[in-house]
Amino acid sequence: MTDEITILVPVKRVADPNVPIGVFPDGTGVDLTNVRMAMNPFDEIAVEEAVRLREGGTAGQVIAVSIGGPKCVDTLRSALAIGADRAIHITTDDDLEPLAVASVLTVLTNELAADLVLMGKQAVDGDNGQTGAMLAAKLGWPQATFASNIEASDGILTVTREVDQGLEIIQVDLPCVVTADLRLNTPRFAAISAILKAKKAPIETRAAGDLGLQLSPRLRTISVAEPSQDRANINVANVDELLDSLRQDQGLLK
Repeated sequence: MTDEITILVPVKRVADPNVPIGVFPDGTGVDLTNVRMAMNPFDEIAVEEAVRLREGGTAGQVIAVSIGGPKCVDTLRSALAIGADRAIHITTDDDLEPLAVASVLTVLTNELAADLVLMGKQAVDGDNGQTGAMLAAKLGWPQATFASNIEASDGILTVTREVDQGLEIIQVDLPCVVTADLRLNTPRFAAISAILKAKKAPIETRAAGDLGLQLSPRLRTISVAEPSQDRANINVANVDELLDSLRQDQGLLK
């Protein structure tokens, strides 16, 4: 029955992509001091799509989950205001790598008996775009990445994917993992009543360390630097001039 389908939507708290950020003077990382934070835009699209699927009768429950520190609660309340039914906060002070996030989500997906994990294709801070594919591999589920349209019918999702060559339409059986691209939808503005209701809604909390997983980082950041501002914009009249310019610019083309 479609009303029994449970959709799990992971949401991440990131720096608002519309505000400028910088790095620490010693190059140890990105300086987020006093930077406005928000839900990852692709995750917001995923929440909106999950709620639309529920409103259309495809699903019975939408569960939002966020992994991180105490402030992730704000991100979960934003998901509840959009229309998620439940929210789960997996607490950790560490910035988990994609494989660790996929491991946590695998445990939750199995525990909640979710039929669909609908998530953003990538987070705008790390830009890794790996978690969805890793999660599908760990679950042994089919996946549809970079989704720009989703249609559900009789336990099958027809997904339009945005690929380099244009659009690709595939069908995947539930359960599956789908990652949302930018053009999947335009998230709604939450009503004031929904925002106020979300502020009072209970949020389930669990510690990441209690899940019995190996979450230690496998990567080490050597340094972080802002993009160079030395290169000036130039105008070229045609492709030949562009190629000549690239050849002269530090030997990019040889």
